[in-house]
Amino acid sequence: MDRRFYITTAIDYVNSRPHLGHAYEKILTDVIARWHRLLGEDVHFLTGTDENAQKNEQAAREAGVPVRDFVDENTEHFKELCKLLNISNDDFIRTTEPRHIRVAQDVFRRLHENGDIYKGVYSGLYCGGCEAFLTEKELVDGKCPEHDQPPKPITEENYFFKMSRYTSRVEQLLSRPGFVVPECRRKEMLNRVRSEGLKDICVSRVNMEWGITTPIDREHKIYVWIDALSNYISALEYPDSAMFRKYWPADMHMIGKGINWFHSVIWPSILMSAGIELPRKIVVHGYITVNGQKISKSLGNAIDPAEIAKRYPADTIRYQLVRDIPFGEDGDFSEETLRARINGELLADLGNLVSRVLKLAGNHKGRLRGKDHLSRYLNIKAMQKHMENIELHHALEELWSFIRACNRYISKKEPWKLEGKELGVVMYNLLEALRVVSILVEPFLPETAGKLRKQLRVGTGTIRDCSFRTEATRPGKGEHLFQRV
Repeated sequence: MDRRFYITTAIDYVNSRPHLGHAYEKILTDVIARWHRLLGEDVHFLTGTDENAQKNEQAAREAGVPVRDFVDENTEHFKELCKLLNISNDDFIRTTEPRHIRVAQDVFRRLHENGDIYKGVYSGLYCGGCEAFLTEKELVDGKCPEHDQPPKPITEENYFFKMSRYTSRVEQLLSRPGFVVPECRRKEMLNRVRSEGLKDICVSRVNMEWGITTPIDREHKIYVWIDALSNYISALEYPDSAMFRKYWPADMHMIGKGINWFHSVIWPSILMSAGIELPRKIVVHGYITVNGQKISKSLGNAIDPAEIAKRYPADTIRYQLVRDIPFGEDGDFSEETLRARINGELLADLGNLVSRVLKLAGNHKGRLRGKDHLSRYLNIKAMQKHMENIELHHALEELWSFIRACNRYISKKEPWKLEGKELGVVMYNLLEALRVVSILVEPFLPETAGKLRKQLRVGTGTIRDCSFRTEATRPGKGEHLFQRV
């Protein structure tokens, strides 16, 4: 493979267990990572946890548990979530790891050596949930719009990063269509830079026991963004490793819209100062909502995805979240909708198709070959275009339109009335169609794809294997892919 693809999620705070919003981001990223593997690319997929945050320390203190024990325990919940949802991450970075601490301090030192770090007194409104200082313009009714809490006024001596120095370069970057996706999120950031400019930001905190010590002053801990954002390169062992040279710059950072500014503006500014190449694309998803309200631990309406995964197969959760939420928009989750998708498209369309075809194939002992009819209903180029545009729901619908075409083909041909060569031609078309489906459905429903391949007695494949072969493989015994809920 000569094309590599590096994709990341945001790293998650471990002040409590994961909620469905964390699961959603990991699923979206996993779908894209698996798709690029189907394209034959060398994919490196990173996720992880943000463990040096002040709110982790605060949550541990409230729980009466040593901070190290607290973050270790909660990090395991995030690792377990990846397993439950079949997330195919190649690495899991913890910001308490030595490999990360070294890089975060190195980046801080580089910014300082470049003349972009200075000491000053800061007075501002601080939101503990965001771990960020907010401006009056960002508040809604005097509260942080993300956490629905009023920020606290804080005055302290800290180190600052001269982000203002990079205003024109960041504006030029955000003027480039495609750097931030969807387009509305790019324009949102560009308009903010043009109207407000870039202000210097606080990059250290004092009087903190937990966190990474700055390399220039032992009294100060590195403040959240230089620490947290550096994970994308610390996982690659920046600056001298073969892995860093191979995979950086990142092809895609997948993030939620609440941290768009930090990734689209602050992160590029840090990289510019440190002399590091910029990521190629920032992809911004919307929020999972419950009754129209954002899921949030601080708002008390969090849904535990591990509990949902105990009641429903992981593939069905993946399907519902990707299928029902247009990428970039907010979307509601409900178990009622999930059940409807299981009993509808998954069971009635795909599950029923597989069951019918394998039962019919068992009744035919002749050759499985003939003319290629069904592939005309498969538009892989359209599916590829949707994936390139991060229109995952449209790509899934394109695949499902082919599955429905296969069901219509059965109704039209009525193979239970056929025999001999005529039946062989119909079964050839249907079995080859299912083999192709087993490849294309892999990014969305990896467990289902594996079950389907096993029943069809075919191996894994890539996009190059999605054209119909001259003869189909004789399948094994069919089993139900999905159970009615």
